[in-house]
Amino acid sequence: MVWIGALAGAVVAGTGAAAGYLGLVTGALPLDVGVGRRSRPLGPQAIDIAAPPEVVFDVIAQPYQGRATRAMREKVLVLERGSDMVLAAHHTPVAGGRLTATTVETVRFTRPQRVDFRLVRGPVPAVTESFTLTEHDPGTRLVYEGELATDLWRAGQWWGDLVAPRWEATVAASLAKVRQEAERRATLP
Repeated sequence: MVWIGALAGAVVAGTGAAAGYLGLVTGALPLDVGVGRRSRPLGPQAIDIAAPPEVVFDVIAQPYQGRATRAMREKVLVLERGSDMVLAAHHTPVAGGRLTATTVETVRFTRPQRVDFRLVRGPVPAVTESFTLTEHDPGTRLVYEGELATDLWRAGQWWGDLVAPRWEATVAASLAKVRQEAERRATLP
């Protein structure tokens, strides 16, 4: 009979651990205890885009400040809008598309040279990021840089080491889409 109680306890503990992991991965259960915080850089990533900085800026800002395409509406939901800043939920497929991670971030716009992001809720306690645009022959150089922070010392560092490459890969894919759309717009009559 004792083994039934032990088995039930193991099942409950395993279920709780699995639920906690899923909550952390998807951003539904953010962990921000402010103890043992460690930071690591994100990027830099730089791409050259054959379009003027104003066009590149407009492509980045459109899902937040303008009318988003149907594909972007599935990925970005503006929760609150101000004159130079929005609060937005970002939906990103994870685990091979079986799960969706939701992050909530502030996005601040400094036209036409900078877009800053600050994590409010997500799989780690803190992320700050920026897209900096500068004129570069024959168009724009877009540089992405950021910082990702985790709590709980070595355990948090381990989690950050898992999250950061996926975060940076998601950004790289976004930058490629920005380049494609900005260059398409720059060639329009």
